[in-house]
Amino acid sequence: MTFNGWPAEALEFYEGLAADNTKSYWTAHKASYDRDVQAPMAALLAELEPEFGEGKIFRPYRDVRFSADKSPYKTAIGATLAGGGYIQLSATGLAAGSGMHQMAPDQLERYRRAVADDLTGEELRKVIAGIKQHDIVVSGHESLKTAPRGYPKDHPRADLLRHKGLIAWQEWPAAAWLGTAAAKGRVTGFLRATRPLCEWLHARVGDTELARSAPAAGG
Repeated sequence: MTFNGWPAEALEFYEGLAADNTKSYWTAHKASYDRDVQAPMAALLAELEPEFGEGKIFRPYRDVRFSADKSPYKTAIGATLAGGGYIQLSATGLAAGSGMHQMAPDQLERYRRAVADDLTGEELRKVIAGIKQHDIVVSGHESLKTAPRGYPKDHPRADLLRHKGLIAWQEWPAAAWLGTAAAKGRVTGFLRATRPLCEWLHARVGDTELARSAPAAGG
Protein backbone atom coordinates (compact mmCIF):
# COMPACT_ATOMS: atom_id res chain seq x y z
CA MET A 1 0.00 0.00 0.00
CA THR A 2 1.32 3.43 -0.97
CA PHE A 3 1.18 6.19 1.60
CA ASN A 4 -1.05 9.03 0.40
CA GLY A 5 -1.65 10.81 3.68
CA TRP A 6 -4.57 10.50 6.08
CA PRO A 7 -8.11 11.21 4.85
CA ALA A 8 -10.41 13.67 6.61
CA GLU A 9 -12.22 10.65 8.06
CA ALA A 10 -9.18 9.93 10.24
CA LEU A 11 -9.52 13.27 12.00
CA GLU A 12 -13.28 12.84 12.21
CA PHE A 13 -12.74 9.48 13.87
CA TYR A 14 -10.65 11.04 16.63
CA GLU A 15 -12.98 14.01 17.02
CA GLY A 16 -15.81 11.55 17.61
CA LEU A 17 -13.70 9.46 20.00
CA ALA A 18 -12.82 12.56 22.04
CA ALA A 19 -16.52 13.27 22.42
CA ASP A 20 -17.55 9.66 23.11
CA ASN A 21 -14.65 7.59 24.43
CA THR A 22 -16.63 4.39 24.90
CA LYS A 23 -16.53 0.81 23.72
CA SER A 24 -19.79 1.35 21.82
CA TYR A 25 -18.28 4.21 19.78
CA TRP A 26 -15.10 2.23 19.15
CA THR A 27 -16.98 -0.85 18.01
CA ALA A 28 -19.25 1.15 15.72
CA HIS A 29 -16.29 2.97 14.10
CA LYS A 30 -13.62 0.25 14.21
CA ALA A 31 -13.70 -0.11 10.43
CA SER A 32 -12.87 3.59 10.05
CA TYR A 33 -9.95 3.25 12.48
CA ASP A 34 -8.56 0.31 10.54
CA ARG A 35 -9.01 1.90 7.11
CA ASP A 36 -8.50 5.64 7.69
CA VAL A 37 -6.11 5.75 10.67
CA GLN A 38 -4.07 2.60 11.09
CA ALA A 39 -3.64 1.56 7.45
CA PRO A 40 -2.08 4.91 6.38
CA MET A 41 0.25 4.81 9.42
CA ALA A 42 1.34 1.28 8.51
CA ALA A 43 1.96 2.40 4.91
CA LEU A 44 4.01 5.38 6.10
CA LEU A 45 6.13 3.20 8.38
CA ALA A 46 6.78 0.75 5.54
CA GLU A 47 8.08 3.58 3.35
CA LEU A 48 10.23 5.01 6.14
CA GLU A 49 11.73 1.65 7.13
CA PRO A 50 14.62 1.56 4.62
CA GLU A 51 16.07 4.79 6.04
CA PHE A 52 14.81 4.91 9.63
CA GLY A 53 14.29 1.30 10.65
CA GLU A 54 11.29 -0.87 11.38
CA GLY A 55 8.21 0.87 12.73
CA LYS A 56 5.89 -0.25 15.49
CA ILE A 57 2.36 1.06 16.05
CA PHE A 58 1.24 1.37 19.66
CA ARG A 59 -1.90 -0.35 20.85
CA PRO A 60 -4.96 1.95 20.81
CA TYR A 61 -5.99 0.96 24.33
CA ARG A 62 -5.09 3.01 27.39
CA ASP A 63 -3.61 1.46 30.53
CA VAL A 64 -6.12 2.74 33.09
CA ARG A 65 -4.97 0.66 36.08
CA PHE A 66 -3.28 3.57 37.86
CA SER A 67 -5.09 6.47 36.20
CA ALA A 68 -7.99 8.53 37.48
CA ASP A 69 -9.08 8.88 33.84
CA LYS A 70 -10.73 5.60 32.91
CA SER A 71 -11.29 6.45 29.24
CA PRO A 72 -10.47 3.16 27.49
CA TYR A 73 -9.00 4.46 24.22
CA LYS A 74 -6.12 6.72 23.21
CA THR A 75 -7.19 9.82 21.29
CA ALA A 76 -4.13 9.59 19.03
CA ILE A 77 -2.28 6.91 17.12
CA GLY A 78 1.43 6.71 17.85
CA ALA A 79 4.31 4.76 16.34
CA THR A 80 8.04 4.41 16.94
CA LEU A 81 10.89 3.75 14.54
CA ALA A 82 13.81 1.46 15.36
CA GLY A 83 16.28 4.04 14.11
CA GLY A 84 14.89 6.63 16.50
CA GLY A 85 11.74 8.66 16.18
CA TYR A 86 8.08 8.88 17.11
CA ILE A 87 5.07 9.77 14.93
CA GLN A 88 1.63 10.77 16.20
CA LEU A 89 -1.68 11.62 14.55
CA SER A 90 -4.66 13.07 16.41
CA ALA A 91 -7.67 15.22 15.64
CA THR A 92 -5.44 18.31 15.89
CA GLY A 93 -2.93 17.15 13.30
CA LEU A 94 0.44 15.46 12.93
CA ALA A 95 3.42 15.48 15.30
CA ALA A 96 6.88 13.89 15.43
CA GLY A 97 9.44 13.44 18.16
CA SER A 98 12.86 11.94 18.81
CA GLY A 99 15.34 11.62 21.64
CA MET A 100 14.96 10.03 25.08
CA HIS A 101 11.80 11.03 26.89
CA GLN A 102 12.78 9.56 30.25
CA MET A 103 16.17 8.06 31.03
CA ALA A 104 16.69 5.11 33.35
CA PRO A 105 19.10 5.74 36.28
CA ASP A 106 22.10 4.24 34.47
CA GLN A 107 21.32 6.21 31.31
CA LEU A 108 20.94 9.41 33.29
CA GLU A 109 24.33 8.89 34.89
CA ARG A 110 26.00 8.46 31.49
CA TYR A 111 24.09 11.42 30.08
CA ARG A 112 25.27 13.72 32.87
CA ARG A 113 28.87 12.61 32.52
CA ALA A 114 28.75 13.27 28.79
CA VAL A 115 27.14 16.69 29.24
CA ALA A 116 29.66 17.67 31.92
CA ASP A 117 32.58 16.75 29.67
CA ASP A 118 33.71 19.79 27.68
CA LEU A 119 34.13 17.89 24.43
CA THR A 120 30.96 15.80 24.36
CA GLY A 121 28.93 18.43 26.19
CA GLU A 122 29.69 21.06 23.58
CA GLU A 123 28.96 18.50 20.87
CA LEU A 124 25.43 18.24 22.27
CA ARG A 125 25.11 22.02 22.49
CA LYS A 126 25.97 22.31 18.78
CA VAL A 127 23.59 19.49 17.86
CA ILE A 128 20.71 21.23 19.62
CA ALA A 129 21.53 24.57 18.00
CA GLY A 130 21.49 22.94 14.58
CA ILE A 131 18.12 21.31 15.18
CA LYS A 132 16.56 24.54 16.40
CA GLN A 133 17.46 26.16 13.08
CA HIS A 134 14.72 23.95 11.58
CA ASP A 135 12.08 25.45 13.92
CA ILE A 136 12.09 22.25 15.96
CA VAL A 137 11.72 22.50 19.72
CA VAL A 138 14.33 20.71 21.85
CA SER A 139 13.39 20.49 25.51
CA GLY A 140 14.08 18.59 28.69
CA HIS A 141 11.74 16.26 30.54
CA GLU A 142 11.30 16.38 34.32
CA SER A 143 14.05 18.97 34.65
CA LEU A 144 15.55 19.79 38.05
CA LYS A 145 15.54 23.36 39.32
CA THR A 146 19.33 23.41 39.58
CA ALA A 147 22.28 21.27 38.52
CA PRO A 148 22.11 17.75 40.02
CA ARG A 149 24.04 16.77 43.11
CA GLY A 150 27.74 16.37 42.45
CA TYR A 151 27.88 19.03 39.72
CA PRO A 152 28.65 22.74 40.17
CA LYS A 153 25.57 24.94 40.22
CA ASP A 154 27.37 27.33 37.87
CA HIS A 155 28.45 24.65 35.40
CA PRO A 156 28.46 26.13 31.86
CA ARG A 157 25.97 23.47 30.76
CA ALA A 158 23.90 23.37 33.95
CA ASP A 159 20.76 23.90 31.85
CA LEU A 160 21.38 20.56 30.08
CA LEU A 161 22.51 18.77 33.22
CA ARG A 162 19.15 19.49 34.85
CA HIS A 163 17.23 17.34 32.35
CA LYS A 164 16.12 13.77 33.08
CA GLY A 165 15.10 13.35 29.46
CA LEU A 166 15.83 15.20 26.24
CA ILE A 167 13.47 15.32 23.27
CA ALA A 168 13.00 17.10 19.97
CA TRP A 169 9.37 17.77 19.02
CA GLN A 170 7.46 19.33 16.14
CA GLU A 171 3.74 19.67 15.45
CA TRP A 172 1.82 20.50 12.28
CA PRO A 173 -1.84 21.56 12.59
CA ALA A 174 -4.25 19.66 10.37
CA ALA A 175 -4.58 21.10 6.87
CA ALA A 176 -5.17 19.88 3.32
CA TRP A 177 -1.57 18.59 2.96
CA LEU A 178 -2.25 15.97 5.65
CA GLY A 179 -4.38 14.08 3.14
CA THR A 180 -1.50 13.84 0.66
CA ALA A 181 1.93 12.23 0.40
CA ALA A 182 3.36 15.58 1.56
CA ALA A 183 2.78 14.38 5.12
CA LYS A 184 5.63 11.92 4.63
CA GLY A 185 7.92 14.77 3.58
CA ARG A 186 7.31 16.60 6.84
CA VAL A 187 8.05 13.54 8.93
CA THR A 188 11.13 12.68 6.88
CA GLY A 189 12.45 16.22 7.18
CA PHE A 190 12.03 16.12 10.94
CA LEU A 191 13.73 12.73 11.31
CA ARG A 192 16.70 13.80 9.21
CA ALA A 193 17.07 17.11 11.04
CA THR A 194 17.01 15.40 14.45
CA ARG A 195 19.17 12.42 13.52
CA PRO A 196 22.29 14.04 15.08
CA LEU A 197 20.49 14.09 18.45
CA CYS A 198 19.62 10.39 18.18
CA GLU A 199 23.20 9.60 17.20
CA TRP A 200 24.63 11.60 20.12
CA LEU A 201 22.30 9.91 22.60
CA HIS A 202 23.01 6.47 21.15
CA ALA A 203 26.78 6.99 21.36
CA ARG A 204 26.95 8.78 24.71
CA VAL A 205 23.98 7.34 26.62
CA GLY A 206 22.91 4.10 24.96
CA ASP A 207 20.31 1.59 26.08
CA THR A 208 19.60 0.97 29.73
CA GLU A 209 21.37 -2.02 31.25
CA LEU A 210 18.37 -2.44 33.55
CA ALA A 211 16.07 -3.34 30.65
CA ARG A 212 18.30 -6.24 29.63
CA SER A 213 17.88 -7.96 32.96
CA ALA A 214 14.20 -7.11 33.47
CA PRO A 215 11.39 -9.45 32.34
CA ALA A 216 9.64 -8.39 29.13
CA ALA A 217 6.35 -6.57 29.56
CA GLY A 218 3.27 -8.08 27.99
CA GLY A 219 1.13 -6.51 25.28
